[in-house]
This record gives sequence, C-alpha cells and structure tokens, in this order.
Amino acid sequence: MPLPPLKSPPPLNTCHHSSSSPSSYGAASCSVLLFRSKSHHRHRKPLLALGGGGGGLSTILACNCKGGLEIAISKTLSSSSSSTPDSTTSSSRLRSVGAKHVDVATLGNLCVDIVLNVPQLPPSSLHQRISFMERLASSPPPKEYWEAGGNCNMAIAAARLGLGCVSIGHVGNEIYGKFLSDVLHDEGIGMVEMSNDADVLNSSSGSRETLLCWVLVDPLQRHDFCSRADFSKEPAFHWMSELSREVKTAIQNSKVLFCNGYGFDELSPGLLLSAVEYAVEVGTSIFFDPGPRGKSLSTGSPEEQKALNQFLRMSDVLLLTSDEAESLTGIEDPILAGQELLKRGIHTKWVIVKMGPRGSILITASSIACAPAFKVNVIDTVGCGDSFVAAIAYGFIHNLPLVNTLAIANAVGAATAMGCGAGRNVASLVKVIDILRSSNLNEDDEFWTDILEKNVSAQEITCLSNVLINGNRNNINHVSFDKVASELLPKLQFPRIVENVSTS
Repeated sequence: MPLPPLKSPPPLNTCHHSSSSPSSYGAASCSVLLFRSKSHHRHRKPLLALGGGGGGLSTILACNCKGGLEIAISKTLSSSSSSTPDSTTSSSRLRSVGAKHVDVATLGNLCVDIVLNVPQLPPSSLHQRISFMERLASSPPPKEYWEAGGNCNMAIAAARLGLGCVSIGHVGNEIYGKFLSDVLHDEGIGMVEMSNDADVLNSSSGSRETLLCWVLVDPLQRHDFCSRADFSKEPAFHWMSELSREVKTAIQNSKVLFCNGYGFDELSPGLLLSAVEYAVEVGTSIFFDPGPRGKSLSTGSPEEQKALNQFLRMSDVLLLTSDEAESLTGIEDPILAGQELLKRGIHTKWVIVKMGPRGSILITASSIACAPAFKVNVIDTVGCGDSFVAAIAYGFIHNLPLVNTLAIANAVGAATAMGCGAGRNVASLVKVIDILRSSNLNEDDEFWTDILEKNVSAQEITCLSNVLINGNRNNINHVSFDKVASELLPKLQFPRIVENVSTS
C-alpha cells in the first residue's frame, strides 16, 4: 500500500476522541544531589496526517553513581493508616529486605510512540505490514509527533504522584533513545540500562535500536499498533542474556518492581523470570499486569508459560481487566476469578480487576473493596491502565485503605483519559486533585449490588459511595466518598518533605 505524501498537520489542540471509558550501585558510595525537576505540563501535540484523512515542581533526590547513572529517590514522611476497616498493616504489604530508597522500578517495555493519522489502517498481511512499517520508519516525522510510551506511562504517572521511580530497560544510541532518556530525566525518573558489554558484542546494531511503536489512527478514530517486535518470533532484545549488576542493584533498592505482559515482546522469558526470582530474593514487591498478552502467553512456548505462571504465583499485586481475569482462570465472575488467582499465588496479596467504565475491584484473602469510576469527558484512553497502576502502587506503598487506593487509582485513570495520548500527557497531579474534589462518581447500584451479593457471605465488603452515610447496608460497608476524599486530598496537596542524605 503506497504512502501518500505528508500533509500539513492539524492545529496543535487536535486530539483523537474515543467513546471508551478509562479503566481505571553496587554498594559503592554515591554522592546525593538535591534538584528540582521541570514543571510537568500536559503536552498537547497534533497527530501527523499521512495523506487525507503534571502539574507543579517536585523535589527529588538523585544518586549519581558509576557510569553517570541517575536514580530518582523520593524521601517522604510515612503516611499514617486510616481507621477505615479495609486497611491492612504496612508490614503485611511490603516484603522489604534492607533499606529501599526507590519506590517503583519498571522493567522493560520502553519505547517511543509515534502517533499518525492515516487514511486507512495497515493491511493484515504480515509481509505488507512489514513493508508499511519500513516505509514509515524511512521518513520519521518531527519530534512533536513522538511520545514516550510503554512503561514510561506508569513511571511518569507515579513520579507525578510523588513516588521515586527508576525505569529499567534498553534504549539505543540514536535520536529516539536520546529523546526517551531526556523525557525520563525531565520527569525526574532514573534510567538503568539493561544491556551489558557482553550483550552488545553478541548483537547486531539494528537489534540495539530503541523500540518504536507506530500508533496509527484512521478517520473513524480506530487504532492500530505496529512495531518491529510484531514481526519476529524472538523478543526484540533476545540478545540480552542476564541481569547486570546495575539492574540487580536497582531491583534491590526498589520497594516495587512493575512488569507487564508486553515485556515479553522485548525480553526473553528466562531473563524476565530471573528478574522475578531476584526480586523475591531481595524482598522487592512485584506488580504484574499481564494485559492482552496474558492469553497468548498462557498457550505460548513452554518457556513463556513457565514465566507467566511464575509471575502469577510470585507477584504481590496482580492487575487485570475482567476479560483478562476470565481468560486466565476460565471464571466469568470477576470476584471469583480474582479469588482463584489469590489461591494460586504464593506471595499474592491483592488482585485488582479493572471494570472499565464501571470502576474497579480490589480482592484480598479476607476482603473485597470496590469503587465506581468517575464521570469525565473522555478524549483518549491510551495510558489509562498504566496510570491506574501507578496510583495502586502509591496506595500500596503508603498503606492507604483499600477503597482509598481504588479511589485515587480511578481518579488518575480518569485524568489521563481527559488528555490526548500517553507519555507526558498522562494525569497531572492538579487534574487528579480536581477530579477527587468533583466527587462525580459513575454509580450504578444495581450493577454493584448484583456483583457483590454473590460474595457477601464469605467476605468483608467495602464499597465507595456518594451516599452521605458510613456504615453497613445490605451487609456491605458503604464508605462515603467525602470521607475518602478528605483523607486523600491532604496527602496530595501538601509538598512532601525531602531529606538531604548521604550514602556510603
């Protein structure tokens, strides 16, 4: 399919609309620097046409270590637990071993998204899609159409909530890699390169390039995604053989390690499995979101199935949509599916089921919490799930009550849906606060009553509600949103105290 010549881009405020709703080093001495990152503006960029067609300054500690590595560290005061009955103790959540100065590390899935308007989506034929992508890559559009993608979405959203973040992954030594590194640096996020010298010697120059994802949008606002990882039976960075010392140190120093199913497109199952095993060894909590890849991995190669099963068993927090939970368990009911995943897990504490425009459910061994979504003007749902995960990590680390954790996660997902695209366009803190203040829940009593009454006899159930009462109704503990908002807003509105410390 020939590519027409580029036409003039649309106005700078052009966004594509969607009818969907949001889901919700070794130990060597380091000098510690105190710096202020740039203001997090929501970048509004146009979609490039092919043929027809967070707020505020944040203070962060950064550790300059061997090789110029920068690890963002957020030193904050501990958040005291609320008396809300669904709260669990901090010691039962984090499995920390030793001092951990980084809140969240993301593993793999670093890419540059290039968003383009096309007259029609690419053909389904593998050969034609490869040719289509090669023609796109031969004439890259200007930087205003580039955006940080993949796990950058989660890291940026987490950093804007005040969490100290590190991205572990690979970027190439070219313009795209520099762009991605600059975006992470500007957001106050550390970057740890996964490859080592031995890996580089055993790889071709082309395979070391930064992974690009072409996000294609047709005139009907339908999306398609295209990257070189789609056209190979091997992961894009299959030449990476083992975790480097720097990567292990980053995992050891982090409270949470986040991985998702798209990591299998870049990294070998064996390498991902070694990261899981090392995180367990050093007491780092694991968050895993299998995403759409979960189903194919469950029937994939023996190595993929083994790695997926280990992620599901060893993760502290699992995050899935209701469809993904059903595909992995064969159980349609989202709560029963979540309980089944809890039973299979060894370290699993939380299973979170994202219910799209309905809201979200958090399931533990002894309780269920649910929170309706917020009513917002949805512009673009790309990045909503990644942003949601960031807020779940915030609640997990700061020992928030379960229903409070869901409330802030739904708010962050909704704030992202109100913007255009992901990357630097994910939720700003100001917009999250505005949504929490609005108290505009998308309540559906009939839906929640139907889904919860099946499980009421066996569980302590807490549900967020706009009803101005607190207490038990129909054997469900209803928590007033006003109460939850009054507990969340002070944590988000006041600057966090940052300590200037030295490590040795």
